[in-house]
Amino acid sequence: MSITPYELSVPAFQSGFAVLSKLLDKAEAFAEEKKIKPEILVNARLAPDMLSLAGQIQRMSDTAKGAAARLTGTEAPSFADDETSLADLRARIEKTTAYLASVPEAAFAGAEERTVVLKTRGGEMSSSGKAYLLSFVLPNFYFHLTTAYAILRHNGVPVGKLDYLGRT
Repeated sequence: MSITPYELSVPAFQSGFAVLSKLLDKAEAFAEEKKIKPEILVNARLAPDMLSLAGQIQRMSDTAKGAAARLTGTEAPSFADDETSLADLRARIEKTTAYLASVPEAAFAGAEERTVVLKTRGGEMSSSGKAYLLSFVLPNFYFHLTTAYAILRHNGVPVGKLDYLGRT
């Protein structure tokens, strides 16, 4: 049995965003209970030189929509990175998951062999769709999801491993 690029990407992204939405539910409840401004969590970071919670979610979104577009040879929608509230972050998640749902599975045909060129600060990276998905996209997506989880946990939001795994 062979797993397709679609099966490796879109369902994983959708699952990750569902987990993230539940983490944000807990963050919102925590902020309300502790009577803190939710924006404190939105702007929280693990280290001064790391992205904030908002930045982590923005990168998750960009990674997912960029991957779907590059693997299908299409254009991804562009979203401004201007989220300042939990509601804004939820809207970003909803726009991203709506875009992912709009990309037909059939559009991923041949994606593993498609040449993907990724422009980074260090220059251009070129690889097969398969290598791009397995060695860049999935690790990057899960890095930002894990970091978003860690920011919330670090700031006292009562989340645990089962929350991250989507089992609660």
